[in-house]
Amino acid sequence: MASEKHTELEKEHIVHHDHVHDHDHEHHETFVTKYIFSQDHKMISRQFLITAIIMAVVAMTMSVIFRMQLAWPGEKFAFVHALLGDKWAKDGILDPDMYLALVTIHGTIMVFFVLTGGLSGTFSNLLIPYQIGARDMASGFLNMLSYWFFFVSTCIMMASCFIEDGPASAGWTIYPPLSALPEAIPGSKLGMTMWLISMTLFVISALLGGLNYIITIINLRTKGMKMTRMPLTCWAFLITAILGVLSFPVLVSAVLLLIMDRSFHTSFYLSDIYIGGRPLDNMGGSPILFEHLFWFLGHPEVYIVLLPALGITSEVIATNSRKPIFGYRAMIGSMLAIGFLSFIVWGHHMFMTGMSPFLGSVFVFTTLLIAIPSAVKAFNYITTLWKGNIQFTPAMLFSIGLVSSFITGGVTGIILADSTLDINVHDTYFVVAHFHIVMGLSAIFGMFAGVYHWFPKLFLRMMNKKLGLIHFWLTFVCAYAVFFPMHFLGLAGVPRRYYTNSAFPMFDNLVDINEIVTIAAIIGALSQGIFLFNFFYSIFRGEKAPQNPWNSNTLEWTTPMANIHGNWPEALPEVHRWPYDYSKPGKQKDFVPQTVPLEEGEHDGGEH
Repeated sequence: MASEKHTELEKEHIVHHDHVHDHDHEHHETFVTKYIFSQDHKMISRQFLITAIIMAVVAMTMSVIFRMQLAWPGEKFAFVHALLGDKWAKDGILDPDMYLALVTIHGTIMVFFVLTGGLSGTFSNLLIPYQIGARDMASGFLNMLSYWFFFVSTCIMMASCFIEDGPASAGWTIYPPLSALPEAIPGSKLGMTMWLISMTLFVISALLGGLNYIITIINLRTKGMKMTRMPLTCWAFLITAILGVLSFPVLVSAVLLLIMDRSFHTSFYLSDIYIGGRPLDNMGGSPILFEHLFWFLGHPEVYIVLLPALGITSEVIATNSRKPIFGYRAMIGSMLAIGFLSFIVWGHHMFMTGMSPFLGSVFVFTTLLIAIPSAVKAFNYITTLWKGNIQFTPAMLFSIGLVSSFITGGVTGIILADSTLDINVHDTYFVVAHFHIVMGLSAIFGMFAGVYHWFPKLFLRMMNKKLGLIHFWLTFVCAYAVFFPMHFLGLAGVPRRYYTNSAFPMFDNLVDINEIVTIAAIIGALSQGIFLFNFFYSIFRGEKAPQNPWNSNTLEWTTPMANIHGNWPEALPEVHRWPYDYSKPGKQKDFVPQTVPLEEGEHDGGEH
């Protein structure tokens, strides 16, 4: 009786929910409620995406400026002077303090604002309600707050670039004591304080969003949408959100203690410090504490960045191979394993801190373990592609590019995971090459794949395919030309974050490699103009999208090609099968949407 009553209550809730949304259609939305303070998951995903694109252009411009300094140290560049003025680029020569600031802000923007906020904010918002058959997120208001905390956070970070002492310049990891002492360098003054405020607001945004994603997936799945029928995208977003909710508060604690050291003369991170020969009063703290707190977030952060891209790639590869994803349950299991292991590997960033060799060996072991679920994912992607009827759309090419960069970067990760090998290349360009390929490129490729694939759902139009293919090949070739040679710089011992290496004669014969890297970076940056044109032109003038342009099985392609509140005008769809029934024997078409009931004797792929 109790269960029957519960079912009746559920039905009443769904009917009421539908009635509320039907009632919503009658209200006329103003410009402000529709485009600015929107609570609609589709509009919020667009806001995240366009904000992230703007931030990515800023970060990319910064990287081109400091790459030019590394390739041609001491050269005068008029455009650098035009951007930075006399204070930071006198006569067009980049100032050393500004070099450090550009490296810091570039890293911060890319890791947090583009690859975390941009990737999760855009696609978790767009796809979770669509793919699980929900009207919207569990809380539209919290969803709106999540974006606006993110937006204010980006504004504060950008504003810090225009203050007199310059932005934060202690590296994106902001290690103390450099970041804890305002008198240490210009970038540790107001710019550092603004960085800390900005990141605190960013974490609030990430927590609001993450809790919303988790609750929406657990509570608002439509009838028949069992966990084993969810697309791998939603699984990836769920695990990512859980990682964020568990790890981001630790960053806030690290930031709070740093603010106390900076402004209230505590000594959490400071001890035995001398500035200009004068000893400071601070005693008893340890900068190693900050490293532990930072990397306890920092390593899960790598997978907060990667997992959404891997989820997007699973969907795009299955759809465009016209094959079921290989090893659906193994893919879920590998993501869960990666999520769990990501919390017990942070020490591999700290092999040089005087850590006990035994403790180091434990972190070596746990880090190498992550290679197993990562390899499962890589092999399953390749097996899905094997003998598939591959459709080479721009989204598919970027997804295959992700598989390539994930494997390439993963191989160098095995070297860095081993403490005895890591010590030799620690803080060299080898590390820069590794994490840019495995985290940066993979996530960016996944983000591009998602934009090309779901652009019809975002803006109801199609992007130009030829421009997309040109964009892919230029980006792919230039990206490898930038980051692959950096491995050799690192093996030769070239340290990262140095303004110039001209003081070290042993690096003179490596100048050519830096020039090649910088030329590739400039060409790669310019080639993003093709994407930007294609993106913004297609929003307004692109070909109108058909109902299901990729012949895909998931629920988002059953909603009308119109911006309606509540996604489905009538009742919510009912799900009968998993989302990967492609090229199923005995079927007329090579795809079977999730809403098509199972025939007698037909098995549901997600159950096996």
